Amino acid sequence: MEKKKLLMFHPALAPYRIDEFNALNSLYELKIVFLSENLWNQKFNQSKLLPQLTFQYSYLLKGIGYKERIFRFGILRTIREFKPDIIMGYEFSIVTQYLILLKRLGLISQKIGSITDDSLDICSHIKSTLRSTARNVALKHLDFLVVMSQEVSAYYQKEYHLNKNQLIIAPIIQNPDRLRKNSKILEKTASEYLQRFQLAEKKILLFVGRLVREKGLTVFLDTIHTILPENNQIVIVFVGEGEELQTLQSMAKSMQLSDRVIFPGRYEGDELYAWYLCASGFVLPSTYEPFGAVVNEALIFGLKVLCSQYAGASSLIRADNGLIYNPLNKEESIEKIKLFINSIETVRDVSLSKKPSLITNHQKEFIEEWEKTGLLLVANG
Repeated sequence: MEKKKLLMFHPALAPYRIDEFNALNSLYELKIVFLSENLWNQKFNQSKLLPQLTFQYSYLLKGIGYKERIFRFGILRTIREFKPDIIMGYEFSIVTQYLILLKRLGLISQKIGSITDDSLDICSHIKSTLRSTARNVALKHLDFLVVMSQEVSAYYQKEYHLNKNQLIIAPIIQNPDRLRKNSKILEKTASEYLQRFQLAEKKILLFVGRLVREKGLTVFLDTIHTILPENNQIVIVFVGEGEELQTLQSMAKSMQLSDRVIFPGRYEGDELYAWYLCASGFVLPSTYEPFGAVVNEALIFGLKVLCSQYAGASSLIRADNGLIYNPLNKEESIEKIKLFINSIETVRDVSLSKKPSLITNHQKEFIEEWEKTGLLLVANG
């Protein structure tokens, strides 16, 4: 049976999208057109990511843009050349608006959809008038919308009266087998980290991501420093880089915590995944976080997660794999941090086999979500 052809326009390739895109290629004849060679706010080693893709891809790089707001020339030409059955934009972006305009003008006739990473907090508290207007326009004309959680789906059903079958729930889920496959390399690298940073026999709280204001790291450090004197085993590791690095380092120094708050830098691939083997638990204290793919990564490597209620990935947290908390409520934060610390173990072993994944890749659910829309019917069927 002939698969339908799906054409996606996407800003750039990030490692946490690989499994999602490859899974779509198993359902459709997929082509993704990347509009930039890398993310505007974080640069990944594309030479290591691209060989992992199983679908067709190309680039449209000529156009205009600033940060995440971009438009590229050649979109209509690309559509006419590929002849897709379905076309997807991203978010409520200029590109998505342009696809809607092309359809309203009768220049294309395909089903049009988009994907939004917004958490429930973000989608229900949009402060930008421009973005709110763009969303209102898009939702009147899109045939379907991919969202990250059941809560966000319910929001769009209630507030915008979208049909349940117009909403596909597909959180950013990575394949545990792919991330965990190089076990010997991961364990060797993790052992080196353990020795270099003197982490053995400590309770290691790990954060991975950009060191920027919206991640809530200064608030987290200000909160947890009142707890640290009670437990000499706790060490915090901030893996990443960003504009708040010097501020965080200065805070740690002024709190006399320089030996208990570590900033090893930014890592990718197996060098990053090895950090999960060195940790006792993972923290994501973001005050603004559309999803937070690192939560999925932490769970894949068997780490319990202390997750902000403002992160979309909080939908992945259950009673047996972590806690959800409000990082803006200091009293609650202290209480939840203490509970979390008591629930995790000291680091004694970096063996991957002793850290089984706390999440599945949800392949079955992913397929079911796309099936319910009727978008999987064979081409011309």
